[in-house]
Amino acid sequence: MSGHGHDHDHGLDPPRVEEVSDGVFAYIQPDGTWFINNAGFVVADDGIVAVDTCSTERRTRAFLDSVAGISPAPVRTLVNTHHHGDHTHGNYLTHPATIIAHENCRELMLESGIQHYDRIFEPADWGDLELAAPTVTFSDHVNLWVGDLKVELHYIGGAAHTTNDVVAWVPERKVLFSGDLVFNGGTPFVVMGSVAGSFDAIDRMRTFDAEVVVPGHGPVCTPAIFDELEAYYRFVQDAAAEAKASGTGPLEAARQLDLGRFAELTDTERIVGNLHRALYELDGGENGGPIDVTAAIGDMVAYNGGKPLRCLA
Repeated sequence: MSGHGHDHDHGLDPPRVEEVSDGVFAYIQPDGTWFINNAGFVVADDGIVAVDTCSTERRTRAFLDSVAGISPAPVRTLVNTHHHGDHTHGNYLTHPATIIAHENCRELMLESGIQHYDRIFEPADWGDLELAAPTVTFSDHVNLWVGDLKVELHYIGGAAHTTNDVVAWVPERKVLFSGDLVFNGGTPFVVMGSVAGSFDAIDRMRTFDAEVVVPGHGPVCTPAIFDELEAYYRFVQDAAAEAKASGTGPLEAARQLDLGRFAELTDTERIVGNLHRALYELDGGENGGPIDVTAAIGDMVAYNGGKPLRCLA
């Protein structure tokens, strides 16, 4: 078993707990890059609902230690906002909590298992990970109760970041846990979802009229982030249209592309994967339809000079 006594590595600031509303907490992990995600939890006297876990054993144990530092109540329910390992690898450490997610999330987790991403990312201390897929699934929405506080889980309605994105909405507090539908300060990533569908997801998130957004990566923010996300996805679609018109593939198109203000975002190599997805959609592919994800990620590594992608998990 790997140790978990260190709050952070690589000179990063340690994770922090932010109480975004009474009894509603965001767990923010700097610097929000690959596999350094956010989680959250809602507390009542008789139990806790957690939103996501973390990518490594050590990071998940640190998250659960932080939860226990706020309340001695048990984590009775765990919500997974989508199937990616940075949000689900630590599920097993919440046992015997009920794990709830969209039905596609369970299917994809069972299909992909625990991955260690050899040769794609810089080596990480993943720990002794065990697969723990959701035990309760839903297709559209379901309500949870944390004491007297309602937490609504909504499938976003189509492919966006993935094909199984769920938000956790606390209507009484106007707090939205968005999962990776929102990256704040990082490059969005939709190679397993949809560029076009991400616009629909943003429109859907706006309908909640949130005051606080807890993103999947990066600092807590407001719905103003939705405008930034839309601008990025328009940029990707415009770049894809130019690449298609010139017969340029996604890797070469990315290499020729001036990222402009989006160069300030972290993990800029995601532009290549996003172009793979956008070009597929321009060719008539359905939102969330199958593309060669292995080739897209390989092109991201090539864009990175052939070096494994930065990973400080």
